[in-house]
Amino acid sequence: MSDQQGGLSGLSRGVRGLWHELLIALACLFAGVLVVPCLIFAVGRLALGPYAHGSILSFWHDFLLGLAHGSEAFWFIAIGPYLLLLMLRGGRRFMT
Repeated sequence: MSDQQGGLSGLSRGVRGLWHELLIALACLFAGVLVVPCLIFAVGRLALGPYAHGSILSFWHDFLLGLAHGSEAFWFIAIGPYLLLLMLRGGRRFMT
């Protein structure tokens, strides 16, 4: 009976780990869709001047349109925080 419970416990940990990873991925996607475009807008405004199409809301609208049209550049920005996290994890494993 204890072997069966140990197997279920391992499965439970795996499911918890999967949910944990999914929550991290969603948080990174949230940051990639909301925070990163705002940072890009702010840096672009400082370096290049005002955005030609208007305010930050116009910029974010254009960003969402780029995502909806499947533009690889826009999707790379959206998933960038998760990719950065994966690279940091891989670097940490490489260093230890």
